[in-house]
Amino acid sequence: MKIDDAIQSKFQSSGQRAMVNVRYTSNFFATKQNKFMATFDLSMPQYNILRILRGAKKPISVNDAKSRMVEKSPNTTRLMDKLFDKNLIERVRCENDRRVVFVKISDFGLNLLLEIDTKFACDKSNVFMANLTDEEADTLSHLLDKLRG
Repeated sequence: MKIDDAIQSKFQSSGQRAMVNVRYTSNFFATKQNKFMATFDLSMPQYNILRILRGAKKPISVNDAKSRMVEKSPNTTRLMDKLFDKNLIERVRCENDRRVVFVKISDFGLNLLLEIDTKFACDKSNVFMANLTDEEADTLSHLLDKLRG
């Protein structure tokens, strides 16, 4: 469906249409992603933190994890506390400075991410980019990168 029809509006310029379309589509994806993650009792920021920690392959500081987040959150410590309570991450004290705490993904967290990856790959209703070819997805990514300058 075209954005004009979806929100029943006319736009003053192609640029305005594109910006509204990006925001509308972002909200569309966020709604679908939140619904999918809720089945695993996770929020998208929690999932993002787990993916960051899996990719780090070693304990990292909370600030390092925060700087890598797709959606910056002022509540990163609280998000990590919830992940810790669910046994999805572990805290590791710095040997040189006991005040410094690092975090890493637990084996339970790794297994949960594997389960999420498997379910996401198998459930065709969760394939958000199914309407685009790989080439179109690459073009979209290039254009979004270009928008951010």
